[in-house]
Amino acid sequence: MDAAQALVELKELSSQVERAVVLDAEGAVLGSTTTDEGATEALATAALFLVAAARDLQPSSGDVTLAEVELAEGGLFVLRDEKHAIAATTGPSPTAGLVVYDLRTCLRALNEPAKKRRRAKKAEESEA
Repeated sequence: MDAAQALVELKELSSQVERAVVLDAEGAVLGSTTTDEGATEALATAALFLVAAARDLQPSSGDVTLAEVELAEGGLFVLRDEKHAIAATTGPSPTAGLVVYDLRTCLRALNEPAKKRRRAKKAEESEA
């Protein structure tokens, strides 16, 4: 699935995610929920800095796969796998476990082959 479609599905799935951005393994933006380029770049930069800071704290324990910051105004969540990273902002007091679940679902969708997604969707439609 491409980043744009994965982000559309994320916004449909998660009522807590306000903005989100998908990055490739090198940190380049693949998609965003906002058309504001400045906001997209700011979120991508914040995500990369957060992951780098987390990595610096535990340099010998491998890759950072999840980083989270909660502030009074909202949260910033970053999840990574070997191919992508997704960063999202929330409003105040997010349900962290639910946000992480939704972002993991989005990451998985990014890595699923298009054929597999189409078969799953057809199966769902035939059951309905």
